[in-house]
Amino acid sequence: MIGCSYRQSLCNCFHSNTGKRFLGGRKRCRVKFDVDGVMSDVEEDDFVRGESDGEETVKDDGGHKEEDEEEATSEHEEQVEACPLTQEIIQQGLSLLCRTGNGLSHAFVKLDLKDRRLTDLALLSSFVHLRFLDISSNHMADLSPLSALTQLLWLKGDGNLVRSFTDQPLGQLPYLQWLSLALNRISDLEGLGGAALESLNLIGNSIQRVSGLEYNRLTNLVTLELRGNQLESTDGIYLPNLRKLYLAQNGIKRLEGLDRLEHLTTLHLRDNHLDTLDGIGPNMKALQYLNIRGNQVSSPRALLSLGGVASTLRVLVLAENPLADSEDYRLFVLTRLPMLERLDKEQISPDERAEARERLGEFENEDDPGQDEM
Repeated sequence: MIGCSYRQSLCNCFHSNTGKRFLGGRKRCRVKFDVDGVMSDVEEDDFVRGESDGEETVKDDGGHKEEDEEEATSEHEEQVEACPLTQEIIQQGLSLLCRTGNGLSHAFVKLDLKDRRLTDLALLSSFVHLRFLDISSNHMADLSPLSALTQLLWLKGDGNLVRSFTDQPLGQLPYLQWLSLALNRISDLEGLGGAALESLNLIGNSIQRVSGLEYNRLTNLVTLELRGNQLESTDGIYLPNLRKLYLAQNGIKRLEGLDRLEHLTTLHLRDNHLDTLDGIGPNMKALQYLNIRGNQVSSPRALLSLGGVASTLRVLVLAENPLADSEDYRLFVLTRLPMLERLDKEQISPDERAEARERLGEFENEDDPGQDEM
């Protein structure tokens, strides 16, 4: 937890362009990031809509294509012309004047360096008061100069050339709460850490296995975004404090290890290769939102796996699965999950709820309703 004395210093910040006060502390001096792109503030419905709006993903469409892409990437990296950071570039990107941590002076704490074709951040090591840094859309592979930025709270490094967390300084930044490294070249999570990290976005990398997520190094992580990677299983996600897990657009065939996520409220598994829901168990006693749209679930028996979360689940998205085309699909789901408030895009109506209660015995006597239609 970030100390209150440090958080309170954020309450007296002024934007260099507007002169408006930047308000920070609320309840235990918690910082409210009013910055673009905070995944943890995105509503699930908005997130689903965003997936259909042409967002970039990384898909493995075959070994040859993957090899070709790796060769093209290597050639691209070799052709990148060195473009180190300069004082002039820094001056153009600085904003948000705040008191320093000791409260005795003022410094600019926000720096925007996105899309500058940068290959070297060495000059940043002297800007120790930075708290918000955007280095997205550059050619950065080495983030070691950031080790001196011990006041950093928010870091966006999307669209760079980072391949690994090993030998990177991110775990040494004691106050870093929000980190986004979407659309890089990351293939594993070994070396990842951050005592204060609460939100991690790794969309569109090349992660094949969730290994390296050590709970003792990520005790405060509540939102994990792994959409558009190359995962085939969920095994390895042992983060008991996790609240929101986004795994859409991978190649997941098996749900493993999820029953250890006792505080998980949101599980997003759209566009994978699931034909069963085995792995969602009663230990997931906080689960409220489950999206498995665009998978291969065909048997109503799959819903039996959701019995352990029937008392908490409020929203279920099953559209674009074969099961959703079966006769009396909505009524059957409602008999198995009576606390649902919304199924797919439609709210559960009072009439549907009443009819499901009336036909409960009928559905209970059917081992596999609607199988003729599927």
